[in-house]
Formats: sequence, C-alpha cells, structure tokens
Amino acid sequence: MRYEAVLFDLDGTVLDTSEGIAISVKDTIEHFDLPNYEYEDLLKFIGPPIEWSFEDKCGVTGDKLKEVSNYFRDRYANHNLLLAKPYEGMYELLDFLKSKGIPMGIATYKRQSYATTLLEHYKFGEYMDVMIGSDSEGKLTKADIINICIEKLGGGDPSKVLMVGDSKHDASGAKIVGAPFAGVSYGFGFGKFGGEKIEEYDHVIYVDKPLDLKALF
Repeated sequence: MRYEAVLFDLDGTVLDTSEGIAISVKDTIEHFDLPNYEYEDLLKFIGPPIEWSFEDKCGVTGDKLKEVSNYFRDRYANHNLLLAKPYEGMYELLDFLKSKGIPMGIATYKRQSYATTLLEHYKFGEYMDVMIGSDSEGKLTKADIINICIEKLGGGDPSKVLMVGDSKHDASGAKIVGAPFAGVSYGFGFGKFGGEKIEEYDHVIYVDKPLDLKALF
C-alpha cells in the first residue's frame, strides 16, 4: 500500500468552520475598534494560531494582543464554535479509508479543546486514531504537530504518512517532516479563498473535493 496512514488538517479540510470563525473575528474587531475587513478577508484569519493573525493583519502586539486573542476565544468557544459543517463527501472518504484499515488522524493548528469538541459533535472521533491540536501558547509549529501525530500512530516512516491540507502551513509542515502532501482547493489557503499557490509547494495531488483523494488508494 502506498500510504500507511493519513493525517488531515481540520479547518478548511475536514470542516468548513468559516462562519463561526469569521463572526468571532468580526465581533473582536468591532469590540476593540480594530481595522475592519470584508467577509472574504476575514477568512484569511483561519488556519494559523489566532495571535499570529491579529498581529499580522491588525498590528496588535504585546499585552493588547493577549487581550484581543482571549476575547476572540471567548466569542468563538462559547458562542460560535459549532457554526461549522463537514465538507461534502468527507464521511464517505473516511468510511473508505477505514474499510481499508488505514489509520487516520487530525493534525491542526486549532486549539486541542476546540478540535476535540468539533470532532465529537460531528462524529469524526469515530474515525480518528489520534488528534493533535495547537498548544495553549501557540508555540508548536505545524511540523511539530505532524511529528507528534506520527509518533502517536507508532512512529513509522513519515514518507508513508499522507498529510492532507488546504494551506501553505500544511504543505510546509509536511515537507519538513518528510511526509507527502495532498492539497485541497476548497479550503481557506489554496484556491479562490486564500490566494496561496499550490504550485509553490511539493504535493502528490491537488483535489477539488474529498472523494478525489480515493485515487491515491
């Protein structure tokens, strides 16, 4: 078998979490009177740790950054977390991989508590053998997260573990650890939403829908 395990990013790959995150970002921007963005630009906050996004896009630093980030987390976790929906065909893909006995996991920049809640709510936990999210301080890189997942799956050869994601963070993290990367166009980084270019990153396939990944198995 070409791949012995599969890891998925969460936001923009397994779940469309755009509504809940965008609303929470907008609420935070309005509360702190930060520079405003159109809805499509709010989607660019999705993916990396939220501190990175508020610093990069709104110029917030220091103690103010911590205050802004905590306010966002309260809005998201307690009001908008479950404003998400699985991408069409995702359950069918996971059923297919499970039928082949392929171990699966989630490697996400999303806080682990948020990711766990979402996975349990949408029944994805029934498929996943491991789930690693971001640490509370956002210090783990995507490569760190992927490596931890591989270790928890038994520490096999990274070249046999497929990483599936929608952004440059997923692609770069996979390359660092030596894992092959499959990009998806329907998320928030590559394709029409984020404007990142898949051509700039090593990848074994680039798909428009989850079920297209079956071609690799």
